[in-house]
Amino acid sequence: MASIKHQENTIEATKTAKPKPPSMYRVVLLNDDFTPMEFVVDVLERFFNKNREQATQIMLQVHTEGSGVCGIYPHGIAETKVSQVLAYANEHQHPLQCAMQEV
Repeated sequence: MASIKHQENTIEATKTAKPKPPSMYRVVLLNDDFTPMEFVVDVLERFFNKNREQATQIMLQVHTEGSGVCGIYPHGIAETKVSQVLAYANEHQHPLQCAMQEV
């Protein structure tokens, strides 16, 4: 009788790499000596969905420490929020500056 070589079929489990979470960016407001505090509170409520108390706390941090974190977002969202804040401040003739920093 002829011998039949038995070839094992091995199925290698393919490991699916988990998708890497997107880089996150903190959006910060920077202090200046000209933008009214109430305008900063309005910006925080309008663009970052902060309630009056949260917005006031962040505004005070900006005023006393030089900057305050508005939120942490993926790149595209952070970029959009910075653009919206800068456009809104410019429209209202305030020098308020907003920036994003990678976390």
